[in-house]
Amino acid sequence: MVARFTTVTPILRMFDIRKAREFYLDFLGFKVAFEHRFEPDLPLYMGLSLGAARLHLSEHHGDSAPGARVMIETAGLAEYHAGLLAKHYGYARPGLERQPWGATTMTVADPFYNWLVFTESETGA
Repeated sequence: MVARFTTVTPILRMFDIRKAREFYLDFLGFKVAFEHRFEPDLPLYMGLSLGAARLHLSEHHGDSAPGARVMIETAGLAEYHAGLLAKHYGYARPGLERQPWGATTMTVADPFYNWLVFTESETGA
């Protein structure tokens, strides 16, 4: 059998569920795919989606450490960027940057020091 690889789903650490929802759902536009707790008073583990992009957020201390950088391939980055700026989110005003490797990127830090880099290739590759 030949191995086939399909999707990478990063797990990012979070420390405050309210701030995570405000940033990922209200500002960036992600949707909650699932939420899980082993018990009602235990840490939250949740899956998010934005189009085909998938992220997991975890309050569990052993799942991840803050400071991760995740690249998210994007189509229509300029329009997405304009939509984010129109929300007037008080904690981020990301800009667009043209990269020497033929892409435009938008980098935004979440409230827990994880970095999301939305990238759009000029060649569409």
